[in-house]
Amino acid sequence: MRLARIPVSAVLILLGLILQVSVFGRLQLPGATPDILLLVVVGLAMVYGPTGGCLVGFAAGLLADLAPPSDHAIGRYALVLCLMGYAAGLLRPDHGRQRSVFSALLVVGVAAVASTLLYAMVGALVGDTAARHVGLGSLVLTAVLYDLLLAPFVVPVVMLVGRRFGKDPVAAAAGTDEGGPGLGTLSRYRTTREASSGPGYKKRRSLGFAKRP
Repeated sequence: MRLARIPVSAVLILLGLILQVSVFGRLQLPGATPDILLLVVVGLAMVYGPTGGCLVGFAAGLLADLAPPSDHAIGRYALVLCLMGYAAGLLRPDHGRQRSVFSALLVVGVAAVASTLLYAMVGALVGDTAARHVGLGSLVLTAVLYDLLLAPFVVPVVMLVGRRFGKDPVAAAAGTDEGGPGLGTLSRYRTTREASSGPGYKKRRSLGFAKRP
């Protein structure tokens, strides 16, 4: 992860944590609490790629674990957001620009379900049975509903800020500021590999074998 992206990520994480704790955490909504930090991590991961998303998710989760009024084991939410950031980074579009709103909402929906289930599973391993009293099904449904309602207002802004202020000037001038490997990078690799295995490549191989005694 490039140094230019650290202050941008830190500011977005702090803003998301403040909103999470001071606003949405006090609304007393039924079921789950809207997860602004998850939306910030998903948005940055879809710009920075899996490595950047993993680091951003770990930092955001660890900060949430340490910030009051946290009442769970330290590292629990860091693990969840770390995995969510890595997974969302794998789905990073070319140049970090999302072409379809539906695809971004799909990523948010899957991340909301996976993070809620993973958080409950890790809690069960450390003896936290709060999810059983509330109802895991209710938590998953409300988490998906709240996150999808907030995603159109949070994720595009986070991606825009990440692209505009998180660029490395040297890498951007060289045309290499891609933000880490994602599916776009894999597709370009396949295209290049297929092109290199054309008739010219076979001809060079046949000439090489012809020179052998």
